[in-house]
Order: sequence, then C-alpha cells, then structure tokens
Amino acid sequence: MTEETNEELERFRRQWQEEVTARTKAGSSIQHIGPRPEARHISNAKLAHSTRAPPAPSTVYDSKTDAEVEALEGHDPAAYHDLEDKDERRRLGDHGAGVHPNNDQMNEPQSALEHYEKAVERENMGSLGDSLIHYRKAYRLDARVDQTYKNKHFPPSSFVSKSANPNPSNAAVTVPNPAHHSLHGPPAANASQLIASFASDILTGAAPPTEGSPSPPCPFASVPFEILIEILLRTAVLDVAAYVRLSLVCKRLAYLVSTEDRIWKRVCSGSEFGFAAMHYTFACHLDGMPLPPPSPTHTDPSTHLSHLNLSPHIPPPIPFLPLLPPHPTYAHLFQHHPRLRFNGCYISTVNYIRPGASSPTQISWNTPVHIVTYYRYLRFLRNGSCISLLTTAEPPDVVPYLLPEHLHAGHSGNLPSSVMRQALRGRWRLSGSPFDTPSDGIRLSASDTLPVSPAPKIQAAAGNRDEKELPGNLYVETEGPDAKYTYSMQLALRSASHRVGATQNNKLAWRGFWSYNRLTDDWAEFQLRNDRAFFWSRVRSWGSGA
Repeated sequence: MTEETNEELERFRRQWQEEVTARTKAGSSIQHIGPRPEARHISNAKLAHSTRAPPAPSTVYDSKTDAEVEALEGHDPAAYHDLEDKDERRRLGDHGAGVHPNNDQMNEPQSALEHYEKAVERENMGSLGDSLIHYRKAYRLDARVDQTYKNKHFPPSSFVSKSANPNPSNAAVTVPNPAHHSLHGPPAANASQLIASFASDILTGAAPPTEGSPSPPCPFASVPFEILIEILLRTAVLDVAAYVRLSLVCKRLAYLVSTEDRIWKRVCSGSEFGFAAMHYTFACHLDGMPLPPPSPTHTDPSTHLSHLNLSPHIPPPIPFLPLLPPHPTYAHLFQHHPRLRFNGCYISTVNYIRPGASSPTQISWNTPVHIVTYYRYLRFLRNGSCISLLTTAEPPDVVPYLLPEHLHAGHSGNLPSSVMRQALRGRWRLSGSPFDTPSDGIRLSASDTLPVSPAPKIQAAAGNRDEKELPGNLYVETEGPDAKYTYSMQLALRSASHRVGATQNNKLAWRGFWSYNRLTDDWAEFQLRNDRAFFWSRVRSWGSGA
C-alpha cells in the first residue's frame, strides 16, 4: 500500500513540474484551466487521512433570518389594487405569446439582487414563505445584497439634504432669521393658495403648432359657465374619480373642481357615491331579504299614500344634507366623513408563525417553523347585505367570484368558483349619519333581531344603540357555520395613511368579534391576536358596485 502511494505521489510531482515548466517557457499569464491538483480523483482509501477541515458555517443568513422572523408578527398586509381575472394573462394580446404564463420560467431570478427584489415583491403580496426562500438564496449569493438593493432603489441622491448653513444670506445677527430665504427661488405656496391663484384663469385653446399657423379649435373654451358647471356635475355623478382627474387638464378646471361646492354637495347627497347609499340601520335580514316596512302609527289613508312616488319617470328627491363642523366644505365632508366603498372589496392578510415538530424518524439540527397565511374578505353591497369569506386562497383566485350569484351550496370541487363554498351571507350598518343634526340624536330601529347582552361592547355589536355611538363604527352580522350560530363583527373606519392627500376611509380596524348561540342564548368573544386590519382594494370589473 505504501509503495503504491509513493508511486502516485512521484507521478503527481513529475506532472506538476512539467506543467510549471511549460507555463514558464511560454511566458503566458493565463492560469491553467485543467482540474486543480487537490480536486483530482482519488480513491476513498487514499482520502481517509485527509487533514482539511470543513468550512465554518456562515452566520450572515442566520442573523438575517432571526430579524425577518421577528418582523413577521408585526407585518402589515398590503392592499391589492385593481384586482382582475388572472386568466387575462393567458389570452393573446398585443404582445402575442409573450404574455403566456409559461414564459415566466424564463424570468427566474439569477443574481442575488434579483432574488432580493423577488423576495420584497412576494413579501408585499403577503406570501412570506416564498419571500423567505428568495431571501435565503440572495444572502447565500451575496451577504451584502441588502446594501446593493438600497443603493439601487434608494440612492443617496434621491434624498434632499438640508442646508447646514442656517443663515444663507449672511445677514447681520440683529436682522430676523433669514432661513426662509430659499437658495432655489421664492418659497412655494401651499395647495389652497395655489388653487386660489387660478381663480382669474380662463379656458384657452392650445398654442399654434407653428408660427403663423392658426390655433387649433377649442369648442370647450366657448361653453357658457352654466353649461360647463352642468357638464362637470353630470361627470361627477357618473364617476367622481374621473371628475377629480379633470383638475389635471388646466388651471381653470383645477379651480372649479376644488372650489365648486354645489357639485360636491350633489355628490355627498346622492346615492351613487355619497352618503345616501349608506345604511345607518339594518336594511335586510342575514340572507339579504329586505326588512318589512315599519308599521304606521296612525290610520289616516291620505298619509299612507303621501310618501309614495307613483310616477316612474320622476326620480326620488335628494335628501337635504346639512354642513356641520368640523367639515368646512362639502368636498371636505366627502373626503373625511366615514363611508363604505362598493367598487371594491376589503381584504385582510393574516400571517403568523407556528412552531413545528421534528420528525421522530429523522435526525435534525433545528426545529421547523411554519408560516401560516390566510385571508379574510368583506364585500359590502348597496342593498345593505354583505359577503364574508375566510380562506387560504389568494385574492386573484377569490375576487372574480366574490359575487352574490355564487352564494350557494352547489359548488363543485373542480370549479374555480368553489372557493365560495365557505362564504357567508350577512348585513351591515354604519354609525354617525351626516343627515342627522345634533338635536336628532341617534335614530333607533326595531329591526335588530339579536337580543341584549350585558357587555357594553356586545350590546353595540348586537345593534342595540342605547348608548352614544361614535361616527365611523361599522357593525356586521353574518351567518355562522350552522343555523344556530350568528357572527357579529364591530369594525372602525380608518385611513391607511396619514399623509396629506392620501386616500381616506380605506381601512377597517378590528374592535370586536363575537359569536351568538341562538339555542343557549350565549355570547362568546373571539380573540384577535393574529388578525390584521382590512384594506380596501378596487376591482375595476365591478364598476360602481352592485
């Protein structure tokens, strides 16, 4: 055995010397691309006495994993905006076969930065399991990939640094502080002052394309003011978002959209997008059937028919909407007073970590951790009913079927609409009607079917309005898993962002969740340890809502 080993070593030394001599004579700096000496094939018997130790495990990813796992419990779900049917990607569009989902396999991330970007994208969608896999691959390829990602998407040049000199004009100390003297021109006015400066502007056509040529025609500039206001009013009634986007056309329209309070009063009072579509008392049963009208308190036949509109061509009158503090204008009332949206759904993405157990038949160095993800969906309908769904299916698989016609028990397991098998019918109402004056108090209703409970919060959840209600509370009652149970949710309308100009009333925060047993007359409260708030997401295919 020793002689064979010596012969192998001598043969290796001679070959190594010949390679070194050949490289030296050639004078080339190119490294030898053949197999490395230490990587040559040697039998297992010859490698039994190897003295090379295995590399130490890297601690970069382990520390990153701990930070990521600690952040999972406080992870805020993101909204899913403009949700459409996922089958749209399978149709041949302007790009032909390039939009087919099978082509996504060619776009698999390769570098560490691509894996990190994919992980951030999956994390924003709520798929923490997939994001954790891409984070792991990214840090294995580059331990400082997070700095590379930060330098690419958030370079230092994108942040405006403040001037270190508080006295840019070098004025005397006795002069008031001239820090407001901008180095880049006069200070910019705020939004209200900027809009007010557009009051004297008029509608003008486009400039001539070339010198000496006539200006393009602009019929809109010759429209009388009264007709222009009527056009804007009809646009706001059809689509209030399109009406607001008209402010981007010119300064004159920006001034009218922001300051014409008559249009905003019609939007607030109407049932298209305003508060006339809100229900401040329950309007239907849990199954969506309308409640019977209240019984009359007097027997005069003329009074029974006085409130009826017998002409089908005359629309119902628009209710009077008073303007009360703290809303100075109807535009402010429409933007800030709590109201629900019917052209989308509210989605709550819930992620939590559950410790697992190692297999008793395998040797493992660590304990597995399960990342559990599920979703809650709420869609509110104009007739006072709603749809509630708890499922693990992602929004692209659920939203196209979150419709009233799919609320039935005949779903097959092979159909895409089978995700609605566990959907529950329900009803909803808001508190704090803007149509009520302070002297009116709280309007009571006899349509509440749930009994009174001793707990004050459960009283509010049951619809008993004996106490003062705060504006913005949302009460939802849904069916239970069987006929003897009823679920009751209490939510609060909030805003996801507090930035100036951000979308308002697009978040539903939890206040309580109860279950009522009709047979035993008992209430049970659910713990909301892992549940997260609902965020509104628009669905374009629903239009203005059903």
